[in-house]
Amino acid sequence: MPANRIVCLLTFLVFACQLVWAAKIDTVQTYSPSMKKTIKAVVLTPDSYTNGQEFPVVYLLHGYSGNYADWVKKAPAVHKAADTFQTIIVCPDGNYSSWYFDSPADPTSRYETYVATELVNWVDSHYKTIKNRKGRAITGLSMGGHGALYLAFKHQDVFGAAGSMSGGVDIRPFPNNWDMAKKLGPYAQYPDRWEQNTVINMLHLLTPGSLALIIDCGTEDFFFRVNNNLHQKMLDMNVAHDYITRPGAHNWPYWNNALPYQLQFMRQFFDKP
Repeated sequence: MPANRIVCLLTFLVFACQLVWAAKIDTVQTYSPSMKKTIKAVVLTPDSYTNGQEFPVVYLLHGYSGNYADWVKKAPAVHKAADTFQTIIVCPDGNYSSWYFDSPADPTSRYETYVATELVNWVDSHYKTIKNRKGRAITGLSMGGHGALYLAFKHQDVFGAAGSMSGGVDIRPFPNNWDMAKKLGPYAQYPDRWEQNTVINMLHLLTPGSLALIIDCGTEDFFFRVNNNLHQKMLDMNVAHDYITRPGAHNWPYWNNALPYQLQFMRQFFDKP
């Protein structure tokens, strides 16, 4: 067979294998009893999903003004991640500006309950998952970085590992930004709500050693200072965590680069005896 035909055949075989052995991307309809509405999510399952084993799950949260499809549309790294790390990846919808709270100001916004309880239960009932905290992790970007730590801190019985990429880990310096006042009420009027629901003030909730934690933020990010403050407070309180910082801003190139580090960290957590 001529050499050029052999090359073409090999190229075709490689391409065919990639089609066969590739993560499956589902857009699913989930239901929130607390909000009485159907909410979409993206679920990525690895190429080996059909072999019968149960898989760990990483919940991957989007940022302010985003939706459930952001990660698969804007971060190419996520497409290979389910296969690379042999993990189910779930991308919830956190609405335009929920901040993943159960809002005390808006009773129709209950995204803490939805993500940490209702969605987890839905995923566990529809997919072959490891159904305990040793097989669950959560991370996200910006609003989702805040949300991931917030939910993990409050639900250590659900999640065993948590991360944040460019997370809004202290919301108090930004009282007029990103619709947060619509979810908590104005800072001047309800300071206690802001103090109680900012991640940097929630470290006291942690049971020592309960969560594997990884925090990542670029040095040119407007959230860099609050992330560095959280890192320093965690050091002062002897809270074990990985902290990554490097040149970068609050944008998709940074998050696409950060995601594999987060997932490798989660994979190491899942693999611990």
